[in-house]
Amino acid sequence: MSGRLEGKVAVVTGSGRGIGREVALFMAGEGAKVVVNDPGVNVDGTGGEGGPAKDVVEEIRANGGEAVANTNSVATMEGGESAIQSALDSFGRLDALVCVAGILRDRMIFNMSEDEWDAVIAVHLKGHFATMKPASIIFRQQRYGRIITFSSVSGLTGIGGQSNYGAAKAGIAGLTRVAARDLGRYGVTVNCISPGAATRMTATVPAAADEIRARRGIATTTLRITNELGDRLRTPEMVAPMVAYLASDKAWNINGKVFQVSNGSVSLLSDETPFRSAYRDGKWTLEELALVVPSLMHGMVNPAPPPPELDIPGRPVSAS
Repeated sequence: MSGRLEGKVAVVTGSGRGIGREVALFMAGEGAKVVVNDPGVNVDGTGGEGGPAKDVVEEIRANGGEAVANTNSVATMEGGESAIQSALDSFGRLDALVCVAGILRDRMIFNMSEDEWDAVIAVHLKGHFATMKPASIIFRQQRYGRIITFSSVSGLTGIGGQSNYGAAKAGIAGLTRVAARDLGRYGVTVNCISPGAATRMTATVPAAADEIRARRGIATTTLRITNELGDRLRTPEMVAPMVAYLASDKAWNINGKVFQVSNGSVSLLSDETPFRSAYRDGKWTLEELALVVPSLMHGMVNPAPPPPELDIPGRPVSAS
């Protein structure tokens, strides 16, 4: 077996199912030795059994590749360090870390419990840190490494009912940009993917929930694809090649970037930069801001506008 990742060792978190599974299989197919990390939990993070990770390992080995399973949760520092240590213990080195592990506990912000918030933040955002920190120590010492993180449209644009998930995913994008600056001087790249793929996580959100959100003018959770071509392309395996490319030596000078990958498209997302600006020599007054800020907002859309029948202080009568 040979490929662009021949001789490389990769840890892929959340790789027992979905996108992570496809990433692990693809990277192994390109010659990488893979640590398949997955505790085998339900979509909401409950339960747990090591079957999915072990199944992926068996599939990789059946295809002539090398892989080991790690069933610890990355929601703790101990679990994250264990996943990285598995690579060292089994293969003697580490070249790439891919952070895909995640759970969902959707709830509107006014109904969300502290536990629902903490659980999602722990797996997604802390899970990235818990693996990135020990990996970065190794990468810094060896002056080489690839880290690929996973954000989401929920964090980059915003989706109703996902304040915990969206906050974590926005944090991951920020973490990516900062870590890229911290590690770039050591020959390490850190890049992020915002995937679009139908998985068991997206399947947990019923179409009815999206329809309710749409009627209320709130951005929906998934892009419902109804045509046959879209269904065929919007699959987890479509994301895997971009991950493998970013983990390869060819991507040595790509760092701190966020890519949207879905169907057959790969899009580089723009960095957050000033879009429109207003300036005055001194402190703004509220009256001045009331005149200037609406001009900055020209053409911009409220992602969840209040319904016309709601009495909104300050809204012109003509706007209702």
